[in-house]
Amino acid sequence: MASFQASCTVLSTNPRSHSSSSTQPLSAKPSHLFTNPRRSHRFQVSCDAKKNVETSQGKIDRRNMLLGLGGLYSAANLVSNPSAYADPVQAPDFTKCGDAHDVATGALLDAKCCPPLPDKIIDYEIPKFEVLRKRPAAHMASKEQVAKYEKAIQAMRDLDTSHPEDPRGFMQQANIHCAYCNGAHDQVGNYDKLDLQVHNSWLFFPFHRWYLYFYERILGSLINDPTFALPFWNWDNPKGMTLPPIFDKSSSPLYDEKRDPKNNGSAIVDLTFSGSTDPLQLVANNLSSIYSEMVRSVSTTTDFVGKPYCAGSKPSPGGGSSENGSHTGIHWWVGTKEPTGPNKFNEDMGNFYSAGRDPVFYCHHSNVDRMWTIWRDVVQTDIPKDITSSNYLNAEFLFYDENKRLVRVKAGDCFDQRKLGYDYDRVDLPWLNYRPPPKAVKAKVSNISDTKTAASVLPVNLKDTVRIIVPKSAKGKANEQLVLEDIQTDTTKFIKFDVFINDEDDKIEELDRAEYAGSFAQVPHKSKNTQGKATISLKLTDLYDDIDVSEDDTIVVTIVPRSNGKDVTIGGIKVIPVPTAAQSS
Repeated sequence: MASFQASCTVLSTNPRSHSSSSTQPLSAKPSHLFTNPRRSHRFQVSCDAKKNVETSQGKIDRRNMLLGLGGLYSAANLVSNPSAYADPVQAPDFTKCGDAHDVATGALLDAKCCPPLPDKIIDYEIPKFEVLRKRPAAHMASKEQVAKYEKAIQAMRDLDTSHPEDPRGFMQQANIHCAYCNGAHDQVGNYDKLDLQVHNSWLFFPFHRWYLYFYERILGSLINDPTFALPFWNWDNPKGMTLPPIFDKSSSPLYDEKRDPKNNGSAIVDLTFSGSTDPLQLVANNLSSIYSEMVRSVSTTTDFVGKPYCAGSKPSPGGGSSENGSHTGIHWWVGTKEPTGPNKFNEDMGNFYSAGRDPVFYCHHSNVDRMWTIWRDVVQTDIPKDITSSNYLNAEFLFYDENKRLVRVKAGDCFDQRKLGYDYDRVDLPWLNYRPPPKAVKAKVSNISDTKTAASVLPVNLKDTVRIIVPKSAKGKANEQLVLEDIQTDTTKFIKFDVFINDEDDKIEELDRAEYAGSFAQVPHKSKNTQGKATISLKLTDLYDDIDVSEDDTIVVTIVPRSNGKDVTIGGIKVIPVPTAAQSS
């Protein structure tokens, strides 16, 4: 069995080229530091759904092999992507950049997303850095750091007036995000009907890391300060769970008028859209949600980084837990919500095509990038942290650097932020051990009313809360994950739903409970096909311990729509075993 799984699961390889022990850990308290003896394990995933694999049992169709594993691919994903062969996504062709459109009407955007046409493309060589740039927490940034940040952003904005075609200008930099995620670029190759999309897949983290890397270096060059570092919005810490004050001054170049005015000042971030009005409950929900997406609900590498996405694949196979969770929560919380007003598309942060126009976008994504770093270097888990598939490592992007050169970069060259010349200031990680308390009384399926079997209700629309009885794959202390597949959404809408297991209390505004399993969310965006389809997997192992269901044959899955549930249909739901080390090597 193990011999034919090696091409799409875990391979034991040499340790990472850098060691986390070479620098200080990312948290301030010793209790938050872990050493994982399996840290060197890597994850091999293939997008090749065509080739057969030679095993001791003879030749096996790889599609059947993947289906047998469970959790890495779903039947729907493979069938809907018959052309998904083993090729990495290539850098876009700027000469064929098309028009991006607004998400609802299909009309052309008021600002073109296409970048300036280059004279040539250069394969980027990462410089040698003697001193690391230290990104500070925005709410703790010094006056000097804030002054440099404002000066650099103002210089970038000034280019919009003096040299609007300069790729280092503020709007040109903002348009990068629009072009890579809103239909301006097609995939290179014989895929002119397929958008290039860097969200909702394993491209999410490496694309945004490279994006911020060049953005930061451009800002530093504009003020002639190679030590300049972007701040990060420390929304994973209660002290940073408000809009950073540096963005809330109307006279500052960091200000953006297209933000939800209710969420300025002391308003607590609501990452989960739980509907709670209690500030303490909001903080508890935020910490619980981050703990879930970073630790509790993650079974496999792709659960965190996102599902495989290769040349010829349809966009948006499924985002990772962090992208679906806190990342999307901040985008929507900041964006103005006026469904019938002048800002009905939730510009700037609430929509992918406009998000880069708000300076807070880069501060937010600096923390998203930091969370990837923490997951790789700090979070204790047996899950492999690296993917060695060439389809992942060789995925390409194009950016303009601080010298206005168009450069080609690869996903596999950005995994160590220290090699890119920066690191993060150390702050406390209060979510790291925020496991909810176990239930005092076991929740029994028989006590939960209005439940139906999956076979009788699927596919199911989420216009209302749904409860579904799902059989476990094993009895006893099972190591299992919940898979929701064929999640069809209208990509032009903000989507959010939460998942609970054996939830009798119906306190849906409280996520700091043992029954909370995880979430799904998406930021609106436009593509040629506005009906997205995704899969998420939520680990249940710790949750089972906390609600005591070891002797049960079934669980009740409660799915609570938070936003636009009528635009969501779930085609499949099942409980399967988490892939074990024996299956994965």
